[in-house]
Amino acid sequence: MRPATFVAGLACLTLAACASTRKADIALPTAFEAPQAGSSALDAAALDQWWVQFNDPVLTTLIEDAMARAPDARTAAARLREARATASSGLLGFLPQGNASATTRETNTTQTAGTAVNIPGFSSEGESTASSATFNVSWEVDLFGRIFAVAKAARGDTNQAQASYEGARASLAANIADTYFLARGQAIQLEDARETARIQRGLQQVANVRAERGLGSSSEADRVAGDLAQAEGAAASLEAELKATRRTLLVLVGRGVDPLASIPTPASVGQIPPVPAAVPGQLLARRPDVRQAEAAVRSAAGRLTYAKLAFFPTFTLTPGIGLSRSEQPGFESSTRNWSIGAGVTQPILSIPRLLQELKAQDARTEQAVIAYEKAVQTAYGEADSALTRLDADRRRVGLLADGEVRAARAYEASRVRYAAGIDDLTAALGAEQSWHSTRSALTSAQVQALRRAVQTYKALGGGWPATPVLAQQEAR
Repeated sequence: MRPATFVAGLACLTLAACASTRKADIALPTAFEAPQAGSSALDAAALDQWWVQFNDPVLTTLIEDAMARAPDARTAAARLREARATASSGLLGFLPQGNASATTRETNTTQTAGTAVNIPGFSSEGESTASSATFNVSWEVDLFGRIFAVAKAARGDTNQAQASYEGARASLAANIADTYFLARGQAIQLEDARETARIQRGLQQVANVRAERGLGSSSEADRVAGDLAQAEGAAASLEAELKATRRTLLVLVGRGVDPLASIPTPASVGQIPPVPAAVPGQLLARRPDVRQAEAAVRSAAGRLTYAKLAFFPTFTLTPGIGLSRSEQPGFESSTRNWSIGAGVTQPILSIPRLLQELKAQDARTEQAVIAYEKAVQTAYGEADSALTRLDADRRRVGLLADGEVRAARAYEASRVRYAAGIDDLTAALGAEQSWHSTRSALTSAQVQALRRAVQTYKALGGGWPATPVLAQQEAR
């Protein structure tokens, strides 16, 4: 058996012994189990810029500014540029490589003793110059498709970086919206605390009047004064928290040194926006983390193919050209030359090492496939859970809104009865506390519902246009 035939047969047996990359199991249900009662006929493209659905010009401006100037957004863009440059450099190795070089040297020789010699081509003294220029090239002739394997891995790396870039921007938009609604909720709580303090002052005035007229004891006024102090203390604490949240929001947007007043946070909440009716399969095209995991599989598969091709021979061409010139006293010469060479390298003793590297890459590829499957399952779980919680928040807000109206009527009636001397202070304070608790619960539910809507938009892959799913289009 000839050596070349033996080596080729050994390579084929080695590759046949290695496992092939399996196809990821990314099957998803046809629909979410979570109710989508709040979903509307909005097209899925509404997820691209979901923040517009809140109909809040301040929020829209904050997010659009952040995409252009926020440190997180600019860092993500720089990382994408780095990844693209790095991925391209791997393909350049398959192009002809070579450098041009040139040298020149001038020599002045003075004979100090002996017999002087001066014949054409040789002189024992005088000036001489020698110059040369060469251009040598080395080119690996890819007969087995190594460049396609490297290109596949490079595309996977670039797609991973692209998905990471999109994910960073989508997370930034979600963080800004979440912080913005948190600030608005704190502004409402601050106004609520101030309103509670105003009510306590009114009750204190009534208690003082009742004590002056002998209709009540002075201890009632003292009790109300204690509640008033607590309300004022809560207002001071909420004011500090609101300032801190607004500063955090400015930093997220990239305006960390701007005055707090530059970001308005009205003490009100808007309506919970509709969420487009979604199907689980859209997560594969919309979720950046899923697309990043899918791109990682393609990248690993390309490296696995390249590891398999390492067992085959490598052919190299080495053409070159050169010029030279020499000048001496009474003699000069100019030459030019060209050359072409070829080489072949076939792994022999390194096959055991290459086999272990192939097995390691096969294991890394399997890990990438598993990570992709987990990313798909995680995305489905997050989206389904977010839709479930958002539906519950909608119902909770409706119930608390009705309860707050009733509690407000009950307090007003109790306040009038207390001022008329029909009810005692305990009844009035109880009605006020009930109204305050219901009002606080409603505010908390409204803010939570808005923040949950942000989480739902993000879980459904909002914040960036959908990308075609490539996992099904390329062989693993």
